[in-house]
Amino acid sequence: MKSNILVALLLTIVAALPAAAEQTVPQTRSDIQLTFAPVVKETSPAVVNVYARRLVSQQRDQGLFADPFFRRFFGGDGAFGAPRERVQNSLGSGVIVDGKGLIVTNNHVILGGNDIRVVLADRREFEAKLLVADERTDLAVLKIDPQGEDLPALAMGDSDNLEVGDLVLAIGNPFGVGQTVTSGIVSALARTQVGITDYQFFIQTDAAINPGNSGGALVDLKGNLIGINTAIFSRSGGSIGIGFAIPANMVKTVVQSAETGGRIQRPWIGAEMQDVTAEIADSLGFARPEGALIAGLHPKSPLAIAGLKRGDVVLGIDGKAVENAKELTYRVATAQIGSSAIVEYQRGSDRRETRIKLIAAPETTARDETLMDGNTPFSGLVVANLSPAVADELGLPSGSTGVVASDVKGGPAKRIFRKGDVILEVNGVIIDNVDTLSSAVKTGDGFWQFAVNRGGRVIRMQLGG
Repeated sequence: MKSNILVALLLTIVAALPAAAEQTVPQTRSDIQLTFAPVVKETSPAVVNVYARRLVSQQRDQGLFADPFFRRFFGGDGAFGAPRERVQNSLGSGVIVDGKGLIVTNNHVILGGNDIRVVLADRREFEAKLLVADERTDLAVLKIDPQGEDLPALAMGDSDNLEVGDLVLAIGNPFGVGQTVTSGIVSALARTQVGITDYQFFIQTDAAINPGNSGGALVDLKGNLIGINTAIFSRSGGSIGIGFAIPANMVKTVVQSAETGGRIQRPWIGAEMQDVTAEIADSLGFARPEGALIAGLHPKSPLAIAGLKRGDVVLGIDGKAVENAKELTYRVATAQIGSSAIVEYQRGSDRRETRIKLIAAPETTARDETLMDGNTPFSGLVVANLSPAVADELGLPSGSTGVVASDVKGGPAKRIFRKGDVILEVNGVIIDNVDTLSSAVKTGDGFWQFAVNRGGRVIRMQLGG
């Protein structure tokens, strides 16, 4: 009797256990034909090829005439030393984001292009007009005229909703072989140590991306554009499964600027931020390194106006965690000027939050942009008075003051200066505005000593004499 009860009890327990998963072969035709083809058919017509032609000057091999002594006797201005021009072509991909002919690509694809052409998936070719070129995000927006036709376009997805492991497709024109589709997963999010753009917050994918894919589409399985393929990590020049894409939320801000016809303006927080290292986290009593430490604040910074101080650590913005300084920069850059945001921060042992208003960088000083001329090393240099607005445009610290090289057009300056150089001193005169610089340069009389700040390093030069 007892044995019968025990057997019945065991049978009851076994029946209650979950059944082991069975391996089965495909049972229906649809099981066998699972495919990405529907997504590809929907999205690939919106991915285009972008060709840019540019004229570049190339110095001829002068041989003996490279020596000033021989040029003196045989004439260095003749054909022996004259530069020659040649056509350089670049190839990339692009994505139609508006059926009226608005196309997004990478800035490095069209950089310096004199003639930009777009070839659609159906092989039709159009001349393209450059609307916006943004070096800081490596994005550019082109416009073609489809003669009233509504072109296939990709809808922008929300790249903040991506998760590691999501399936994605990369569409582009690798090596110029023609439109190609590769699949993979999102390998990582918020990559900030890539060194490609000022706003480093990339989607990493193992979908094969190769040269020529730049500017192409990274799409999810709903057919939404979730990134613009931008770069690969490779020692051989080919794909090794590490590719990077600019998130769609950053792309949206650049496209909106192109649609409104204005220059790109992003919200400004007027703060110098620093990553929280393990040592800093330990000194602040954090359980782990997180957040962005405020190392400096401009008096007009929205953070300063809201009561934040140097030494506070920003931990989140609008409910999104901030892991480092670059992530905070990205979150602010993808918001809208005029909107507000809730900032979570820590001061000492207190965790607080406040609301800030997102504003454009103020132009506290008239920029007085001036093209330098004359027989001086500065000839061809475009200079401007620094303000938070100018500093933000050039990617300089918000507290920068003085005079900056806002562009280099040519002349002697082309060989000496770089865009973003801050001119500190000329012939012993401290440079505080454009007028001071113009006066100091004129007193050179064939001899110039000057100092510039280039990326935080002071460089001193001496010419003439």
